[in-house]
Amino acid sequence: MTLAAFAAAWLIHLLAAASPGPAILMSARTGVTEGFRTGAWLALGIGFGAVVWAMAALFGLAAVFHVAPALFRGFKVMGALVLIWMAVQMWRHAPERLDMESRGRPPRGAGSALRLGLVTQLANPKPAVFFGAVFVGTVPPGTSLPWVGALMAMVLANEVFCNLVVARVFSFEGPRRAYARLKTGVDRAFGGVLALLGLKIALT
Repeated sequence: MTLAAFAAAWLIHLLAAASPGPAILMSARTGVTEGFRTGAWLALGIGFGAVVWAMAALFGLAAVFHVAPALFRGFKVMGALVLIWMAVQMWRHAPERLDMESRGRPPRGAGSALRLGLVTQLANPKPAVFFGAVFVGTVPPGTSLPWVGALMAMVLANEVFCNLVVARVFSFEGPRRAYARLKTGVDRAFGGVLALLGLKIALT
């Protein structure tokens, strides 16, 4: 693999990681409700989930889905159901008051935020499609293990960076206080968008 090919893979993946989707949506909500510290752990979990998808694509999961499309269809439905379940939880808990004094003590622990990020990413077939159909095409056959390791580190860094930026922006006091005033409507809007993403995944 050449540096030019690596740079192409980096740019294509960075654009995909920054595009709106369940991961970016979850980072925004976590930043505004639980602060940057929790958002950082969430971003790390999202990054690990992307690495899982990238490794699976490089080692043949895309080929399995191509041979057995029903398997991919079932996976998409399962992922969509997980996203819809998350959306329902957002909607149900929307009227709960946000404690503005808990900024330094995030209610969600590091392990819980990490797991949420991982589940959010693994439940979303968008990365599976991207890594299986686009990313693999940028990696030449016979790429050596050191280059594969560099690619995985790049995927992790891109995903964590994009979601950290989103969590940081939404963790500032202005967006946080605006959210506290409009919490019920904003949470239900977040939940509605997440549910629509889930339905789109299931139906396409």
